[in-house]
Amino acid sequence: MMAARSLHSPQRHPLTLCASLVQNPMNLGALCRTAEVWRLQELVLSNADILTDREFRKVAVSADQWQPIGICPSDRLPHWITHQQQQGIIVIALTRHPRAIALPQFTFPVQSALLLGRELTGIPDHLVQQCDAMLEIPQWGQVESLNVATAGAIAAYEYLRQYSRA
Repeated sequence: MMAARSLHSPQRHPLTLCASLVQNPMNLGALCRTAEVWRLQELVLSNADILTDREFRKVAVSADQWQPIGICPSDRLPHWITHQQQQGIIVIALTRHPRAIALPQFTFPVQSALLLGRELTGIPDHLVQQCDAMLEIPQWGQVESLNVATAGAIAAYEYLRQYSRA
């Protein structure tokens, strides 16, 4: 288990958020801000152009100046997943799937990467199948799913809750 970190620690939590499928600049800005305030290892985007988008910058505030950003076009995700796995990182699809483990029952591996889905369509099946695990956030309402930035933040917070104890 990782030791608790001070708010001023230069170390980052070894969780990567992969948002290469996410398209909405406001969602990407929110994910960037989430990753930075919780000092996550990396935020992966589909391209660097989003970093200059007005809506992205409005929501991210200045988080992109401090948060490590990786680039992986969505069509390269199979390669990215394989590369993460070869590095010993467990890749987890955040998805509503019959075989997904509910967040309260899920134990995150220390070295984790969370693959987030595209707005409206989620994560393509071939990518879900390539991941090491599937995770879902329990939901009880009539709306089919949470906003991707909200879901990513909830899952990241649970990771931190599990590994930020002294």
